[in-house]
Amino acid sequence: MLGTLADLAERVGGKAAGDGALPIARIAAIDEAGPDALTFATTPAYLQAALKSNAGAVLVDEALVESDAEQRKALIVVPSARIALMQLLRAFDRPRRRGPYRHPSAWIDESAEIGPHAYIGPHVVVCAHARIGENATIEASAYIGEGAQIGTDALIMPQVRIMDGSVVGDRAILHPGATIGSEGFGYVFIDGHFERIPQVGNVVLGHDVEIGANTCVDRAQTGSTQIGDGTKIDNLCQIGHNCRIGRNTGIAAQTGLAGSTVLGDYVLVGGQAGFKGHITIGSRAKIGAGSAVWGDVPDDAFVSGRPARPHKDELRREVMVRNLPKLVARVDALEKTHGE
Repeated sequence: MLGTLADLAERVGGKAAGDGALPIARIAAIDEAGPDALTFATTPAYLQAALKSNAGAVLVDEALVESDAEQRKALIVVPSARIALMQLLRAFDRPRRRGPYRHPSAWIDESAEIGPHAYIGPHVVVCAHARIGENATIEASAYIGEGAQIGTDALIMPQVRIMDGSVVGDRAILHPGATIGSEGFGYVFIDGHFERIPQVGNVVLGHDVEIGANTCVDRAQTGSTQIGDGTKIDNLCQIGHNCRIGRNTGIAAQTGLAGSTVLGDYVLVGGQAGFKGHITIGSRAKIGAGSAVWGDVPDDAFVSGRPARPHKDELRREVMVRNLPKLVARVDALEKTHGE
């Protein structure tokens, strides 16, 4: 059992409304919750669904709770249900492997520098002159290239490839299959065929960066592809050569940045967005899911659509497109009347 309703409320700095002695055994989504579960709601629609569910109690934003509302279910009322949920779920987070440990099947070049409390899992390859920081965790079958640097307390999950010369900051998390420092997509067309342009730069990831599963970050043609401190990139993304991404930016799955795209700080990018390259996205900009971004975007802008335009303009365009059948019908009617 996790504790009583009152215990959990105290743990997250919230207020229990209802039976504080109610036992809570688990945390569950609305459609999976039973009488022993705490579920959660962050919007009015989710709150209504949660109140009708089988859940024993609901974790809810205080902004959604009306003071005179009928008490239909026990609640934990907090300023932010998402933050409180994060705090509660940390109790269930799988512990990471910790060193000091080196699996006998790992291959480590004698010139590599390994922090004394690092964890090196089975079949890991660490090439010449690589450096792995104190308390870093390198899980099974990861590849650490020549001269690569891994920061303190970094977590490198199975089958991650960190290619030659790449730099990974402290506390970074790289999910399974991520590739850092892959060959940049650079060619010149000569006499009817492509000639490869050597990509001789590297990738530099800042501190607290997180890279999703099977995401690729290409090394620069010259210089560095850079990702700033605190930035989080989802699964199956492509970051092209010489891109520069600022601090605390969030990029959702299946997004692609062509080479030399620049994103500022605190940018939010929805899934499946595409950037044509050699453009600059200002700080705190928001890019809607599925957008095709062909030009620069100023600070604080919100754009969406294909091609991307100010979000309000895109909404107006969508309304006009939806009204086209009515307009066509009116034109047809006018033509018939005129023809008669």
